[in-house]
Amino acid sequence: MITKYLAFIWKYGVTCLLMYTATHSLAVLYSQRANQSHHAVTIHGKPKYPATFKNFDYVNPNAPKNGKVVLGALGGYDNLNTFIIKGESAAGVDLIYNTLLISSLDEKSVAYGLLAERVYYDNSRTWVAFKIRSNARWHDGKPVTVDDVIWTFNILIEKGIPTYRLYYQNVKSVRKVANNTVRFEFARANQELPLILGQLAVLPKHYWQGRDFSKTTLDPPLGSGPYKIKTVRPGKFIVYERVRNYWGDNLPSQRGYNNFNEIRYDYYKSLEILREALRSGRIDFFQENNSKEWATGYDIDVVKKKLLNKVLISHNIPQGVQGFIFNTRKKIFQDKRVREAIGYAFDFEWSNKVLFYGAYTRASSYFNNSILMAKGVPSKEELKLLNAYKNKLPAELFTQPFKLPQTDGSGNNRANLRKAATLLKNAGWVVKNNVLVNAKTDEPLDFTITIVLPAFERVVAPFIQNLKKLGIQAKIKVLNTAQYENTINNFDFDMVVGTFGQSDSPGNEQRDFWSTAAAKTKGSRNIIGITNPAIDDLIEKLISTTSRSSLITHAKALDRILLWNHYIIPQWYIDKFRLIYWDRFGIPTQRPPYAVGFNTWWIDNKKETALKKKFSLNR
Repeated sequence: MITKYLAFIWKYGVTCLLMYTATHSLAVLYSQRANQSHHAVTIHGKPKYPATFKNFDYVNPNAPKNGKVVLGALGGYDNLNTFIIKGESAAGVDLIYNTLLISSLDEKSVAYGLLAERVYYDNSRTWVAFKIRSNARWHDGKPVTVDDVIWTFNILIEKGIPTYRLYYQNVKSVRKVANNTVRFEFARANQELPLILGQLAVLPKHYWQGRDFSKTTLDPPLGSGPYKIKTVRPGKFIVYERVRNYWGDNLPSQRGYNNFNEIRYDYYKSLEILREALRSGRIDFFQENNSKEWATGYDIDVVKKKLLNKVLISHNIPQGVQGFIFNTRKKIFQDKRVREAIGYAFDFEWSNKVLFYGAYTRASSYFNNSILMAKGVPSKEELKLLNAYKNKLPAELFTQPFKLPQTDGSGNNRANLRKAATLLKNAGWVVKNNVLVNAKTDEPLDFTITIVLPAFERVVAPFIQNLKKLGIQAKIKVLNTAQYENTINNFDFDMVVGTFGQSDSPGNEQRDFWSTAAAKTKGSRNIIGITNPAIDDLIEKLISTTSRSSLITHAKALDRILLWNHYIIPQWYIDKFRLIYWDRFGIPTQRPPYAVGFNTWWIDNKKETALKKKFSLNR
């Protein structure tokens, strides 16, 4: 018996070993399949929709798929590879791709299967695996595979926008554990990373082999999404056509989406020209972000007759922060007192009253319109975190609420300017011949504010006038979109107007915004140049939190540190969508609270016919 057993091992041992090696990872993956297999990913809590759901509540699952829609874009484009830092990407390119998961628009931080049929992860979230749908197809008919996912991840880390390396830095390895399943191992537990990896737009390995991924291209790339590129005209327009046999049409997460047969983006040199195109019927839909235009720019006949709809819709989207952003790499901005002093020269109340028709709320947090906003003095829970950095943080942070300068809106800003002058004097700056200079070097405090929208000059100009009263010489530089993007990517500016978008579940993206590593990486979102060990440490703690309450505490603590360091001069926000669109659309009865949801609209033939009888769209 023993002889026969040894002979068996000798004959089949190598084969058995290979079989074991190939299947061991699957055994690990599926050993707890009952409690590790999911149809959705959430950061905290349970998903709203069950595994058997038919469609999201905010769509019309029976919406017709027809018609054409024209949208507007600014500037131009010279690149259809939106994943690299080079060039300016065309509007709408994401339409041609699918992600592993798709976010729900009526839940916070929840995503459901798209390319992925099932998601597997352990309770502590030290790994995640995605099972790819067998019917997922590229536009050339070839199947989407695990190899595509792995290749995509690796090429984005190697040659993609720097954001990917920061987002995915906790991914230790990615490997194929079955013909249809890919598994990502994490360096440590990370609650958010399964959701972030689910946002991965998967690219076709076979298409890119033989092509240089790091170069810009105007050849339409291959995708697997609901649209493909039909016509490319750089500087003029780009057209996407709906894929008639799109493999995902009947998925619960896609039903009611992608209802236009054709989507065209027309390019314009300025917002003024774009708005005129909208009013004359050359553009179908526009989201207005200018309060003056909203108040005065649409008092026209077609709006009064409700042919062109002007609609204000409330939403629950966290607003992040918009502001004048200091580049702290510049010597003149490295002293916190100087940054704080300059902030006193911005008169929000006057701007809101005179320029914005009272439409805005002052931004007072990096997490505006969110439960994550730091208010009052730190709570006991926050202090437990902040005390670890006590010697590295402003003393006032621990005992005082953070407050921004205020005025009565009259334009008389003398009191705030006197406070600014005191701060500047304490920081070693003096006024000589009406010019603020460094007391030791006589170097003047002057800088340039770079903007991309000419209309923003009316906001910057009064700010500059107040700075002039302090002896600070500032000027405006207006760039086109391509120049501006290049300037931002290379950190080649003094001050810009910009935004940092936030969600209700901040996590890995905070590294890209505020970490020392990002500050040293061109193309990252840390355009401020923050290199603060306390912030670095707090970001990592925030990312590793496992409960909602802990996440909120960490975010508030981070908010306080950012605010008290005066890295930006917060401006304003609004918790409403300002939409302008021609009356030719069908819209789902239930609107999503966290998005406009334009990709769930459709062309209503009855409205289209009625509109054409009264107005001829200029196409």
